[in-house]
Amino acid sequence: MTAHAPPARPTRKMLNKVPEVTVFFWIIKVLATTVGETAADYLSVDLGFGLTATTYVMSALLAVVLVAQFSTRRYTPWIYWLAVVLLSIVGTLITDNLVDHFGVSLETTTTLFSIALAVTFAVWYASEKTLSIHTIYTTKREAFYWLAILWTFALGTAAGDLLAERLALGYFKSAIMFGAIIALVYLAWRFANLNEILAFWVAYILTRPLGASLGDYLSQPKADGGRGLGTTTTSFIFLAAIFAVVVYLTRTKRDQPVVSRAESR
Repeated sequence: MTAHAPPARPTRKMLNKVPEVTVFFWIIKVLATTVGETAADYLSVDLGFGLTATTYVMSALLAVVLVAQFSTRRYTPWIYWLAVVLLSIVGTLITDNLVDHFGVSLETTTTLFSIALAVTFAVWYASEKTLSIHTIYTTKREAFYWLAILWTFALGTAAGDLLAERLALGYFKSAIMFGAIIALVYLAWRFANLNEILAFWVAYILTRPLGASLGDYLSQPKADGGRGLGTTTTSFIFLAAIFAVVVYLTRTKRDQPVVSRAESR
């Protein structure tokens, strides 16, 4: 009598965990990056939590949300974008801690985070042979994806502050400059055959200092080159806008990914 092997357990199917890159994607991304800049200041300064306590609390919340994100089998708008907002805040706090608590210069933090991001992309590509966000259907790729996003937020905060404050370019001019570069990247992709994956990641990286400069421009006092709205008002306006767009996308499913694991083979 031949013993039969037990039936194989069904594999856990996972659809692409990242939304389609539509205009809504970029709208929420810029809003989230702005919130990351202003909310970190609001919590640590305006509410008096302090930089250290704010970092611990936000990092703990981020860990909980990332566990939920990794546990899902498909893209879920509110979980995904909550993770992005929290990563934006934590990325800002990482840079602020290095600069304010440890005295690391903005030039050094910009360089360090650039290297960290480049290494993450190199290891990701060496392992998976692609950096496409249309194929985030394994846990390993998702881990690379979120790590890269964390570095983009920390890098964007450092680079934005370096240009706007240390090099005295100003918040508004910095936002205009980064917006113009993003527009050039779009034109190069649209009309000059710039690689789609490269164009996406360059634009994604640049939206962070764009959002940071925009957030500082709106929230900082007029005497410092801002509009004087304050971190409280700016944070809640942008959070409300993010909430409205996410609710819209949840109802309409306009940003649901169309490429699944089976389709991308």
